[in-house]
Amino acid sequence: MQIDLVVLKTAKYGVSEGGDTVEVVERPAGGLTAVMVDGQGSGPAAKNISSSVATKAAGLIAEGVRDGAAARAVHDYLRTHRRAKVQASLTIISADLAERTLVTSRNSPCPVLVVGPEGQVTIEDVEALTIGVHRMVRPVVTQHPLLPCGGAVTFTDGVLNAGKRLASALDLDRLVNLVEANWLEGARATAHAVLEAALGAYEGPPGDDVTVVVLKIAADGDRTVREMHVTYPLAGFPGEGAR
Repeated sequence: MQIDLVVLKTAKYGVSEGGDTVEVVERPAGGLTAVMVDGQGSGPAAKNISSSVATKAAGLIAEGVRDGAAARAVHDYLRTHRRAKVQASLTIISADLAERTLVTSRNSPCPVLVVGPEGQVTIEDVEALTIGVHRMVRPVVTQHPLLPCGGAVTFTDGVLNAGKRLASALDLDRLVNLVEANWLEGARATAHAVLEAALGAYEGPPGDDVTVVVLKIAADGDRTVREMHVTYPLAGFPGEGAR
């Protein structure tokens, strides 16, 4: 088996730097964690918030701090350094090989879609306060057995609210259907299906930063080779558009 982790991001129209950040970290006792943060606002200011929070959370997890404790720590950090005037949404998804569990930690209005080995989806959407403002904030943490073909899908509010004021609004039922329909095709196909549906729901340029994270325990794959493939757009550079 292997862990397939896919992250897709695009920025709000007219903004060069999106306010969403995702950090991926290898867990010290085995496994992978994705930390997704949506900073308040948009553009460089929001990016500074999300980047600092995601980097700090990832660093704590890499040192062996449990996901829930890391979420509480970065809440205290953001609240202290920004004097309780700035908030951020935080979601952490982990494949923890030491405990053989799929762990989700949410401080976000956006749900996590937990996918079972048969492709069935369970929606985790218990109310969870964002970090940085309120005094007593705890993440909503769940654990599930780490099973072949299981996994999780999450996203920022750029997906959840896509086309909210239009007839093409992307509701949660449709997102669940998309995940179930594409899960057997793999993490990448599932992530692209969700992203494309969100962008299509805007009926034009996206009105918010859009980020999708998919983690799947694939039943096949090379057990000895670890692979990471990243593409990063370089808009505005000389020679852009050349092949």
